[in-house]
Amino acid sequence: MARPLNEFGLTEQQEKFCRVFVETGNASESYRQSYKSDRKSVNSVAVDASRLLDNPKVNLRINALRETHQKRHAITVDTLLEKLNTVFTTALAAETPQSSAAVQAVMGQAKLLGLDKQLIELSGEIGVRKTLDDFYGE
Repeated sequence: MARPLNEFGLTEQQEKFCRVFVETGNASESYRQSYKSDRKSVNSVAVDASRLLDNPKVNLRINALRETHQKRHAITVDTLLEKLNTVFTTALAAETPQSSAAVQAVMGQAKLLGLDKQLIELSGEIGVRKTLDDFYGE
């Protein structure tokens, strides 16, 4: 028998998964709280959670819940950046400057803006030495 769907076309467990995911940001934990997963391996839970996130209806519901959550708390990237800038300024203006707090504020801003990614540049040469023996199989 098919499980009943809510107004968003989700089962009760899918809805719970969405709500927990918005609160925790952790797909595996959301899956564990929403489904019977006692006998599943960590990898199985992660795969099943990932599949749920790929479900278009689940994805739409998560986005809708996030939007509602953000509106309720009036949270935007701009307000978060403003708060982090205040922390940065306050940390450096303290009687004994708190450089680690200032650095954390800057890193928080970088993360919000997606600028915290590390780029690795490789240089050098890759060479292949061939001899006539390689070509003639000797």
